Amino acid sequence: MRRAARTLCAMPLLTAALTTLPVSLAAEQDVAFATTPPEVVEAMLTLAGVGPGDVVYDLGCGDGRIVVAAAKRGARGVGVESDPALVTEARALAAREGVSDRTRFEVGNLFETDISDATVVMLYLQPEPNLRLSPRLRTELPPGARVVSHSYDMGDWTPSEMRRVEGRRIYLWTIPPR
Repeated sequence: MRRAARTLCAMPLLTAALTTLPVSLAAEQDVAFATTPPEVVEAMLTLAGVGPGDVVYDLGCGDGRIVVAAAKRGARGVGVESDPALVTEARALAAREGVSDRTRFEVGNLFETDISDATVVMLYLQPEPNLRLSPRLRTELPPGARVVSHSYDMGDWTPSEMRRVEGRRIYLWTIPPR
C-alpha cells in the first residue's frame, strides 16, 4: 500500500516534468521528436568522422540541428521528417546558419526514404524503429558508411564503438565490405 501511495504522489511531479520536455508526436509519426543537446550532436558527428566528402542523412531529423551541424563541417546533409512544421523549422535554421546550399529537408517516411547515397546516417529514434531500420541500413548503405544512434542500439547488431556524452550513449556501426 505504501508503494502505491508513493507512486500516486509522484505522478503529478512526473507529469509536470514530462510536459516541460521539448517533445512532440504527430498522429502519423512512429517516433516522438526530442531535441539532441549540442554537445551530443558534436560528439555524434565526431564519432562518425563527418567531413567535406560525406553525405549525412538524419532520419527523423526534427528541427534539423544535426544536418545543419554536418553542413557546417563541409558535408552535404539530408533531413527526413514526417512533421511539416519541423521541416519548415529545419529549413529556417539552415538559412540562418548559411548552409541552405548544402542541406535538403523533406517531409517523408524515414522507413521508405532512399538512403543509398548516404555515407553517414544519424538516428535519434526509439528501440523499435531502430530495429526496423537495421536490416535496411545493413543492405542499402554502401560499405564503409557509418551509422550513429543517440541513446538506442540495434539489438544483435554489435556497435563498433559506444561512447557516453553528457550521460547519454551514442553508438557507431560501420557497414562492412560485401
